[in-house]
Amino acid sequence: MSAQQTDGPWRNANLRWLLAGSALSLTGDQFTLIALPWLVLGLTGDPLALGVVVALMSVPRAIFILPGGALVDRHSPRAVMMLTKYASAVLLGTLAALTWTGHVTLAAVYLLALAIGLAQAFAMPSGTAMLPRAVPGPLLPAANGLMMGLRQLSMLAGPLLAALLLAVAPAGSAGGTDMRTLGLAFAIDCVTFLLSAWTLARVRPLPGARRDSASEPVLRAVGTGLAMVWRDVPLRTCFLYWSLVALFVGGAMQVALPLLASDTLGSAPAYGFLMAAHGGGMLLGMAAATLTPRLKVVTFGAMLLAGDAVAGLLLMLLGGIDATWQGAGLLLALGALAGFLQVAIFTWIQRRVPPHMLGRAMSIFLFIFMGLAPLSAAATGWVLQHITLGQLFTCSGGALIVCAAFAWLWTPMRTIALTPEAPAKS
Repeated sequence: MSAQQTDGPWRNANLRWLLAGSALSLTGDQFTLIALPWLVLGLTGDPLALGVVVALMSVPRAIFILPGGALVDRHSPRAVMMLTKYASAVLLGTLAALTWTGHVTLAAVYLLALAIGLAQAFAMPSGTAMLPRAVPGPLLPAANGLMMGLRQLSMLAGPLLAALLLAVAPAGSAGGTDMRTLGLAFAIDCVTFLLSAWTLARVRPLPGARRDSASEPVLRAVGTGLAMVWRDVPLRTCFLYWSLVALFVGGAMQVALPLLASDTLGSAPAYGFLMAAHGGGMLLGMAAATLTPRLKVVTFGAMLLAGDAVAGLLLMLLGGIDATWQGAGLLLALGALAGFLQVAIFTWIQRRVPPHMLGRAMSIFLFIFMGLAPLSAAATGWVLQHITLGQLFTCSGGALIVCAAFAWLWTPMRTIALTPEAPAKS
């Protein structure tokens, strides 16, 4: 066994390049996530337009992530990942140039959002498939932990940096922020994609890492995964429950939080601080889950439903804030709760699903939130034309509590244990 296989994760060259590229790209993404809603609101002032942009970025990911994952398995994840990085750099560079020069239009934003979402549909499965082909098996648990923690750190640092950029910007027409500052935010994301492509080029696949030429046809493989989830009652119950949560809550928050910063707090930097608080909370929640892996006070299902009920109450409170620090405190708590539950959910799926089906099961899980949340986001934009933002937070939080109560009373979800009694059958 080589030194690369026995040394610690930080001494593995491939992992260092992947971590560096991931840190650059994820941090840059936060600039776009902060600047894009502000650009749309500055161009239109219309929450419906913001909902449409969110949907245009999310729908292609939802449609293509399942076949995209199957295709990546047949080809080189590194090559697919490299292409998506260059494509994203071109798209963001175009958006940066249009915004900087003041020639950006809502139609151009729609088109570029759609193309960015399509690139992400292939970037996500290629990214998850890359790590096992670049890092030896004994290092994978530590490598996955580092990647997950790095993602949450980027969700903390990126919004803070973006908020700082917007805070020092001169006043302008885009929701009070200068257009050239928003263009600079998109340009920063473009550069991070180019730098992460450079780091990816330094990654060398492990000897023997190859695609599975004997795999079944793409659509049949997707169908097999769906059938496996449907036959397993606990999996089916949880996936249907998460579908309801994504439909009633997930997309609504993508539209509501930028509007909260714009209409209630009246500040572009405030949005960055809110997102940073949520990211920091998720990091704390994941750390807490790591420190208490053997906590068995309640079953997995009961813990999940109770956590969602608490999250619903916090969302209802969020609609009544009038200061940034209040929103940051509530989003810190929401993030901590989400981070803790996310670790439990991923652990439960990994233990429940046979290894040869895990990739498809995880892609279905991601599909739920990427497919239903954008529909919810688009609907939220329409709903906000008829109700206030505070009422939206109240309705969303109440819907989450109702979903959790329904699942507790009328489904076997509360009895689902973290460790299954028997392996799931495929």
